[in-house]
Amino acid sequence: MSKRKICVVVTARPSYSRVKTVLQAVKEHPQLELQLVVAASALLDRYGSAVNYMEEDGFEIKAKVFNVLEGENLTAAAKTTGIGILELSTVLDNLRPDIVVTIADRFETMATAIAASYMNIPLAHLQGGEVTGNIDEKVRHAITKLADYHFAASEKAKERVIKLGENPAFVFNTGCPSIDLAERIKDSSLDFDPYLKYGGVGERPGLSDGYIVVMQHPVTTEYQMSRKHIEETLNAISEINITTLWFWPNVDAGADGTSTGIRAFRENHKLPNLHFFKNMEGMDFLKLLNHASVLVGNSSVGIRECAYLGIPVVNIGSRQTGRDRGNNVVDVDYVKEQIIDAVNYQIERGRAEKSNVYGGGKAGEQIAELLWKLPLVYQKRITF
Repeated sequence: MSKRKICVVVTARPSYSRVKTVLQAVKEHPQLELQLVVAASALLDRYGSAVNYMEEDGFEIKAKVFNVLEGENLTAAAKTTGIGILELSTVLDNLRPDIVVTIADRFETMATAIAASYMNIPLAHLQGGEVTGNIDEKVRHAITKLADYHFAASEKAKERVIKLGENPAFVFNTGCPSIDLAERIKDSSLDFDPYLKYGGVGERPGLSDGYIVVMQHPVTTEYQMSRKHIEETLNAISEINITTLWFWPNVDAGADGTSTGIRAFRENHKLPNLHFFKNMEGMDFLKLLNHASVLVGNSSVGIRECAYLGIPVVNIGSRQTGRDRGNNVVDVDYVKEQIIDAVNYQIERGRAEKSNVYGGGKAGEQIAELLWKLPLVYQKRITF
């Protein structure tokens, strides 16, 4: 019997961590053949190219799709999606997969979903059914309606997918594959020097007395405010004056404002306690995060992995509005004083109670087995 061909399309830096254990499980499954396609910002070095880590982890990349249009605004995002549809259609026509797997809610992900759907290739969607405070929610729900198989990351997300009219027989709460990685490092020491291993820019303050990690992205529905938003966080972190490791934003509308704000602040202020990184290998990043005093920003890692590990989080703004969460999160607005107070509170409070809201660490294996066992169907919908 020939192997079932599973094409996984990774389009952004964070998506690799969200699907790494699925890739491993598919690769190791005796009845499955992995077809890995890397596209969009996952290939761009200025956002911390993830493709190098994929190759180092032993994954063969079947195709690379360069489709990101410069601009970092709403028009560029829409056009990047269009180019992605054109390019990915050719890739899928060449690979002839049995199932295409797409991840989460980014605009590049929409291109994968549309290409697969119009080519009558069954589509599996990871992390559907979640709600957030920006355009990602629209994208996520649209992909849900295009998808045939649904691997939700929480029970509430599974229920939302079913309420959207999807066949319950093809909707599963597998948990989030990123929790699989968190499970692997939960008892690990910080066994590397981030400055020596990953370079970056800025001073190299000591880590032994505790440190903050910052990861803040622009919000697509508020992209014109992205520079002002990041400046509030920069001013707060500068005033707190604790060792801080700051990671570069995603390629979203408004990323140029976020990046420009960081560069301008760096040029105009002495920042003895700040160091900036483009990217970091997923396991190393989680180890670094697991030993941090607090995560600040608006990344979903604060909602997912940090909940599982009990890491205190100061979540800023609307990007994660509506997501299921543990009790590790304090929400604030883009106001310097609120950020300072919340960071000090979280550092004083310390580690939070760990939560399994996004699974217990077996999602990759479960998803791979489902990709083998599920019948190959396309667009079968229940009727109300």
